Amino acid sequence: MSYLRSVAQRPSIRDLTTYLLKPNKRCFAYNSHSGFSRRGSPTAIRALSTSHTFKAAPKSHDRGPRSTEDTQTDFGNLDVLGNTPAPSTSIDACLWDGFHLDSGVKITGGSGVLLVAGEAFNWRPWEAGKGGMKLVNEKGQFDVEDEAWGLFSLVWPKPDLLILGLGKEMRPISPRVRQHLNSLGIRVDIQDTRNAAAQYNLLATERGLSAVAGALIPIGFREGVGVK
Repeated sequence: MSYLRSVAQRPSIRDLTTYLLKPNKRCFAYNSHSGFSRRGSPTAIRALSTSHTFKAAPKSHDRGPRSTEDTQTDFGNLDVLGNTPAPSTSIDACLWDGFHLDSGVKITGGSGVLLVAGEAFNWRPWEAGKGGMKLVNEKGQFDVEDEAWGLFSLVWPKPDLLILGLGKEMRPISPRVRQHLNSLGIRVDIQDTRNAAAQYNLLATERGLSAVAGALIPIGFREGVGVK
């Protein structure tokens, strides 16, 4: 019965609104044991509400003079790969008709580059098939013959990941190409050539040359024409 009385004595939302809007009335405050009781004042309610208001945005982003404390975080030291030397096969520049490697090797003349186990090879996958200077099938997918990946059947241990750069634009690869590479135990990450080069440089430095390989098409390659 005491529970029913405490429920019955609790005011409705309308009653609370009435008491809060009339400054000459005393207000209800909630007590977890006895429900609402008539105590407090509108002044206290207003003080409580104003204490939770948000402050205005600062007019300036100036944080004042630089601190002289030696406990500040130097974010430049958070680069854990900063002192790690770049692999010799890192891509230094992506040219219209080739690539410059960090070792000083230059691949030009419209050839792509295949980066495997710390070695760089001229790569012309369009010559592996019979379709001339074509790398894209009728469905708009990157599609080359299995002979274009012949080097991966010879190298051991095989890389876990192949960074594939498909020229100026990124496009999907055909299921046949993906299935062939997966049968060799190699996962594929598809990018346009510039992003693929940056991704290869990072992962080859981080994970090692034996775990990551790269296969890049020049950004100037055009279907049926090659690089002109």
